[in-house]
Amino acid sequence: MTDQAENLRRQLTLKHNRKSAKTLCFISGKGGVGKSNVALNFAIKLHQSKAKVLLIDFDIGMGNIDVLQGVSSSKTIADLFDKGIPLNEMINFAPSGVDYVSGGSGLNTIFNLEKYKRDIFFKQYDKLEQKYDYIIFDMGAGVSENSLYFILAADECIVVVTPEPTSITDGYGMIKHVVNKRQNMPIYVVMNRSRTNLSGRNAVRKFKQVIWEFLNKDIEVIGILPDDKLVPTAVIKQIPFILLNQKAPISKAMDEMVKNYLSNRVHSSKRKTISFIEKLKVLIKER
Repeated sequence: MTDQAENLRRQLTLKHNRKSAKTLCFISGKGGVGKSNVALNFAIKLHQSKAKVLLIDFDIGMGNIDVLQGVSSSKTIADLFDKGIPLNEMINFAPSGVDYVSGGSGLNTIFNLEKYKRDIFFKQYDKLEQKYDYIIFDMGAGVSENSLYFILAADECIVVVTPEPTSITDGYGMIKHVVNKRQNMPIYVVMNRSRTNLSGRNAVRKFKQVIWEFLNKDIEVIGILPDDKLVPTAVIKQIPFILLNQKAPISKAMDEMVKNYLSNRVHSSKRKTISFIEKLKVLIKER
C-alpha cells in the first residue's frame, strides 16, 4: 500500500513538472481585420525566437493559413473526426518553420463525438502539448457556443481589432463574452491597420479605457501594426510578410509585438497547473 502511494505521488510529480505548451487563441469580433495574417506572422516570429510552434486553423469555413503560406494540405482538422486520422499525422511542415494544421469542420464535431473518440483526441493533444512550446489557435471571427469552450480553455487570448468603429464595437463584444465566463483570462490586444502609430495608440487607449470602465478588465496592448502596402502584396505572393521583407514597417512592428508579448507576460513566471485539455474536459462536462 505504501509503495502504491509513493508511485502515485511520483507520477503526479512527473506530470506536474513535465513540459506543457502555452495555448493561445487569436480571436476577433468581426471578419476582415487581418486576424489570420497576424496570427501566422506572429507564429513565425515566435519560431524565429527559437520556440517550437504549432498553428491550428480553427477558422471554420474560412480557413486560409495554408493559402497565406503558398502551401497545400491533403488533410485538415476535420479528418481527425471524420476519418479517424491521428492528430500528429495531419501536421504540415511549412518552409517558415511553423508546423500547422489546416482548417476544417472539426470544432463543431468534437462536442458530438462519443466519449471514447473524444478521449482519443484528448490523448493525442496531450502528446502535442509536450512536444511544442506554443500551440496557437486561429479561431473564426465572432463567437459560437462551441468556439467559446476552446477560447475559455486556452491560457491566453489575443484580440485583433482595427481602428474602424465597427471593429472596435465587435472587439468589445468579443471580450465581453470571454470575461463574462472567465474574468481572469489574460487578454492581449493588437491594433491592426493603423494609419499612423499615434492614431493607433489613441484608438487602442480609448478601447482599453472602455473595457476597464464597463467590464472591469485590464487588457494588455502588445502591438500597433501599420496599414502597410506590403501586406496585400504578401497575400498575393502567398509569402508571409515577415519573410517577404523583414525591414518593412509591418515586419518591424510585428517584431516589436512579439518582444512585447514575451516580456510583458506578468504570469509567465507562474507554473502552469492545469492543461488546456484538462480545462476543456471540465467545460464539456458542464455543457
